[in-house]
Amino acid sequence: MGLSSASTTASTTPEGLQLCIFDLRRGQNEGQELDKILFFFPADLPFSAQFSVIGLSEGLITFTRIFSPEAACEAIEAERHSHVFYEAEPDIWMVMVVEKSKEFEAIWRSDALRKVLKEVHYLFVMFHGSIRALLDKDPGGGLTRSHLYYFIMDYLGDFLVGKKLLLPSFRDCLKERGTVQMLTVGREAAIEVQSLVRVLESCAGNIPCHSLILFQDLLVSTTLSPDDTVNLFAYAVLRLTPRALSSGVSSWSYLRKGATSHVSSSSILARPGGVPEQFQGSDVNPPAGDNNYRVIRPLQQDKWSKGKDGFLVTDIWGAEASNLISATPTVLLHQTEERMYLCVHQHKSLTLIFLIPVSSVLIGDQGVSVVKQQVLENVSLKLLKVEEKLSKGWVGENAYHVSGYRYLLVDGDRNVSRASPAGKVTTLTKDSLLALSKLREEVDLEKSRAQSDNAGHEKELEVSIRAKNNAWVIARVTRGKELYMVLEKANETLLYASDAVEKFSNRYCNGAFSLN
Repeated sequence: MGLSSASTTASTTPEGLQLCIFDLRRGQNEGQELDKILFFFPADLPFSAQFSVIGLSEGLITFTRIFSPEAACEAIEAERHSHVFYEAEPDIWMVMVVEKSKEFEAIWRSDALRKVLKEVHYLFVMFHGSIRALLDKDPGGGLTRSHLYYFIMDYLGDFLVGKKLLLPSFRDCLKERGTVQMLTVGREAAIEVQSLVRVLESCAGNIPCHSLILFQDLLVSTTLSPDDTVNLFAYAVLRLTPRALSSGVSSWSYLRKGATSHVSSSSILARPGGVPEQFQGSDVNPPAGDNNYRVIRPLQQDKWSKGKDGFLVTDIWGAEASNLISATPTVLLHQTEERMYLCVHQHKSLTLIFLIPVSSVLIGDQGVSVVKQQVLENVSLKLLKVEEKLSKGWVGENAYHVSGYRYLLVDGDRNVSRASPAGKVTTLTKDSLLALSKLREEVDLEKSRAQSDNAGHEKELEVSIRAKNNAWVIARVTRGKELYMVLEKANETLLYASDAVEKFSNRYCNGAFSLN
């Protein structure tokens, strides 16, 4: 559900971001209001100001439920600020408040900001379990606050440009967070990949395991559910792939924050007083009173490295007291709620991730080491062959560039997206990007209305708009798939633009967006 107030005519340059998490079940009695706050950024904001933000958010949530009991509040557009809401868990809300720009009307898209909130929550649960479970474990809330503080501050560190935060803006309208980007492989390479997966599964014996294989920052194979694939893929691109391990080298993947080469000052949010020094390093300090807990910080930067045997190692999860060997990382699967050991092996541009159920390994890290040794003995040659075949077919970062088109293709049913390379998108003018961002905002609203009005009914849309600079911005939505496109050098007629979309659909989308 979204509400809009009168459009602003005198917004100021964005100078602040506020991000909070609160629990509506807590702090209901007078004098206990502080108890409902689980996280607040910036943490040094006076409590009176924090209460003001959360009180307003709680009031808006309650008010909108009067008109839409079944659909949670998603966004409120005020004169000077955008308020983006996400109910991460029942009665646990995440809210992001961003100040509007005077220069650009549609600098942020609410759904793009909401997907930032969704991503950080999904990743948090993958490592630490649900927020509600942590609260049940420690009703005082200190354990939960410590985990949230370290995790989210480490997550926001990826958005830092100098001492400023770079949020997804109109320049990112041809990207889709919460999806995976897949590598297209030929038949021979696909057979080799399937063979590699079978050999990998055999290394665990009778223990059921899952795997994820990436080449560069693209997904090659997965045996996980779609949701678990998205979560683990996101973490791999952020921290595990060769590009992520290379200090100072930003990935061209859609998921790597700060990868946009053209940074607009209007899309940067500077905290009043600047970002604290501890925010930029590893010595992040939690709010007073919440620093007595041991907290694992899986999103710390530069904490993974490649060992001599090809396996990635980290001390994030601590070490065994008996031999000081780093403890094996674990993740929680969304589909089965089963905790798994996380093992990562790398050969050149190929990253192999395999997961082993913690409950199936009786002797802990020692048992995992046995499986790793089996992998080294049985999988190494397969890895060499697969990496060689994939490298031969790889033409570089512009592999999915289509001349004359700047596009984003999203398959919502499979959580997969494909887009023009970031370097090609930067050639688009500001007017084109702003027009497409605004069009996507309208499509988001139509999809949201269709979802709440007609349960199970998918919205079908076809929109073509002529931008101020005479470029065509196009959106087509059908059967769970979405296509967004900018044509800057198209002929002036709508017929020409429609014909260009038809050709693209028939050649690259199996006719999914064709009108015939």
